[in-house]
Amino acid sequence: MAKGMKYLALAVMFIGVVAVVLGGVFIGLAFDKKDLLQDEMRAERVTYLLPEEEVAKGNVIDTADEANDVADTVREHRRAIAPTYGDLLGDGRYDPTNPDHLSYNQAMNMENYLYLAVMGFGVVDLALGTGIALLVIGLGIAIAGVVLFLMSRRMSLQTVVTST
Repeated sequence: MAKGMKYLALAVMFIGVVAVVLGGVFIGLAFDKKDLLQDEMRAERVTYLLPEEEVAKGNVIDTADEANDVADTVREHRRAIAPTYGDLLGDGRYDPTNPDHLSYNQAMNMENYLYLAVMGFGVVDLALGTGIALLVIGLGIAIAGVVLFLMSRRMSLQTVVTST
C-alpha cells in the first residue's frame, strides 16, 4: 500500500509542477502581448484628448483606459455626424468625396481600432490572471504531493519497524 501511495504522491507532484510551468507560460505570454500592444499603439502615436504638456513629453495613448476614453469620445463625435451608418447614407450609397461620409468612416475606423486595443488588453489581463491562478493551484498540488510522499515514507518505515 505504501508503494502505491508513493507513486500517487509522485504523480500528484508531477501534476503540480506541470501546472506551475503552465502558469509561468501564461504569465510570460501576458507580459509579452501587453508589450506588443503598447509598442504598436505607440507606433500609431494617437494623442487625441491628451493634454498638450503630455504630448510635448512624447506620451501617447497606450493603455486600455486611455484607449477606451478616446474611443468613447470618437463614438460620440461620430454619432453627432449621424446616429447610425444607415442614417448617414439615407437612401444613397457611400460617397468618398462627401466630407461627412469620409469623416464618419474615419471615426468608425479609429473607434474600432481603439476598442480592439481595449479588448486586447482585456485578454492580456485574462491570461495573466489565469497564469497566476495556475501557479497558485500548481503550488498547492505540488505541496500536497510532497505531503503524500512524506506520509508514504512514514508508512513504509512503520511497516519495516512493525515487521521486525
